[in-house]
Amino acid sequence: MKSCLVVDDSKVIRQVARHILETLQFEVREACDGRQALDSCLDSPPDVVLLDWNMPVMSGMDFLRALGESDVTNRPKIIFCTTENGMAHIRAAIDAGADEYVMKPFDRETLESKLQIVGMA
Repeated sequence: MKSCLVVDDSKVIRQVARHILETLQFEVREACDGRQALDSCLDSPPDVVLLDWNMPVMSGMDFLRALGESDVTNRPKIIFCTTENGMAHIRAAIDAGADEYVMKPFDRETLESKLQIVGMA
C-alpha cells in the first residue's frame, strides 16, 4: 500500500485529504507543521507528501528546503496544496523541489489526477 503524509495546520483539511486518500487506497499519516513533517519523513519516508504552504513552526517552503538538505534516502514525491495561486508561488515551489501543485479547495478527482501525474495513482 502506498503511503502519504498530509501536512497542514488545518485539521479540517487533513481530515478531508485523509478521507480522499484512504478511498484511493493510501496509508495516511498526518503532521500539523513542517517540523513534524520533517521528523516523520526522516523517521520513515512516505511515498508522497501533500504539503501546505503557510504553517506555524516551519512553513512548507522551509520543509522542502530542509528535506532537500537531509540525507533521506527515498525522497517522497511532493505535492504542494495551498491557496497561494500566483505563478511566482508555483514557480518558487517547483524550484524548491515540489513535484506538483494543487489548489485548495480540492476534490477527489483533482487530487487523484495530481497523484497520477507524479506516478502515485
